[in-house]
Amino acid sequence: ASFNFEAKNSYAITVTTTDQGSLTFSKNFTITVNDVNEAPTDLSLSSSSINENMPSGSTVGTLTSTDPDAGNTFTYSLGGTDAASFSISGNTLKTTASFNFEAKNSYAISLTTTDQGSLSFSKNFTITVNNVNEAPTDISLSGTSINENMPIASTVGTFTTTDPDAANTFTYTLSGTDAASFSISGNALKTTASFDFESKNSYAITVTSTDQGSLTFSKSFTITVNDVNEAPTDIALSSTNVNENLP
Repeated sequence: ASFNFEAKNSYAITVTTTDQGSLTFSKNFTITVNDVNEAPTDLSLSSSSINENMPSGSTVGTLTSTDPDAGNTFTYSLGGTDAASFSISGNTLKTTASFNFEAKNSYAISLTTTDQGSLSFSKNFTITVNNVNEAPTDISLSGTSINENMPIASTVGTFTTTDPDAANTFTYTLSGTDAASFSISGNALKTTASFDFESKNSYAITVTSTDQGSLTFSKSFTITVNDVNEAPTDIALSSTNVNENLP
């Protein structure tokens, strides 16, 4: 048989010697199995995913080696396509960058465990980046001016939010000096008054976009009132009397 020290490390046998005249002698022997260093047989990682935007040096997980020899010690090394994005400290896998799910959401690495006798085992891992909700980064307004004398509830423009997360949904709220002169319906900015260029030709508002995860971005806008030609509204005559007999 092929013996395994870790399973059974000694064997008891009796050997009998018999001469040509059939006379015998028997003796007991103990056969001991010597413990020989064996290579590790497996490698596990406590976690193989990390949230995006975590700082460089964040921990992904801890490494554990499987080895037939109890009490062995191990060192770990990195290889593979994306090895440069990680480092190993002791038995801990750490990042060397801050990951962005939208740019790259998985990394391929190879990890090697080496025991104190220089025997090793290697295994491939895929480190996945978890998508985390991120705050909006900008708001645009399709139109920032409106003609004077337009009726109440006229549309100034529509809002669009820039967000790292595709398919996010947004709600919009108003604040600022002249917020009372406007309202928001869906993503449309509407008026709550009819503006008069000659009285006031610009309005200051702040708009906040909030995503479905309650993260926000705010931006200030100036809404300008366009001067539109208006019909005369009266005529004055300096005098409405004339003397008789004038030429």
